[in-house]
Amino acid sequence: MYSTLDTTVSSLRGQVALVTGASRGIGLETARQLGRLGISVITAARDLAKAELIANELRSEGSSAIPLKLDVTRKDDREATYAYLAERYGRLDILINNAGVWLETDNAAQRVPNQTSSLSLGLLHQIFEVNFFSVVGLTQTLLPLIHKASSARIVNLSSTMGSLALQADPSYPYYSHKIFGYSASKTALNSFTIHLAQELRETRIKVNSVHPGWVRTDMGGADADLDVAEAAQIVVNFATLPDDGPTGGFYFGNQKVPW
Repeated sequence: MYSTLDTTVSSLRGQVALVTGASRGIGLETARQLGRLGISVITAARDLAKAELIANELRSEGSSAIPLKLDVTRKDDREATYAYLAERYGRLDILINNAGVWLETDNAAQRVPNQTSSLSLGLLHQIFEVNFFSVVGLTQTLLPLIHKASSARIVNLSSTMGSLALQADPSYPYYSHKIFGYSASKTALNSFTIHLAQELRETRIKVNSVHPGWVRTDMGGADADLDVAEAAQIVVNFATLPDDGPTGGFYFGNQKVPW
């Protein structure tokens, strides 16, 4: 597995990471693990009070954590985030695009019949707004600061449900679990990863999509395979890749996931 063992902790200390959707679940645990490595973590969430609560919790554990109000779907919030980071740090070393929604069922454990033909365009737009368009918008907004980092990492949280190859493979364990809006939004996100990584190939910025696994969170449900600590470690490994690490890929742990 790609690991921070390949990157000295001393080289990470003082780096700045922004984690979206950091108030709970994988985002919270990712922020916690990054903080333990000496990275200054921006805990971004739609609700400032929740962001502050998490930042205080992480600071009580010895981490450097700063709360930030960021609704990723709002252009003014994205621009305010840029202004804040530019003034306080002048750069951004790590961007974790974690914020996402699952709106078609109560959680990922709930199985329902394929509803592709009846999914409302309104709901589809809501899903894509958070899971795709906001990721593109925030990343594009913050890229000037990411370019100023000596060696930056962008991690897009995806899902094997966004893999067209797996979704078309009857042997895939979740082949019959067709959640069109969520899956399509993650497919689009993966395309963004491929295209952005290719554009940035001559820089020291690495861009990857990461499947954190089926995780026991509000979104994943109580019966999921992994706990948040295991899932967050996968994300952190790609946020702290060494300079000879991969870019433009789709991974679960050290396994490449087919597009």
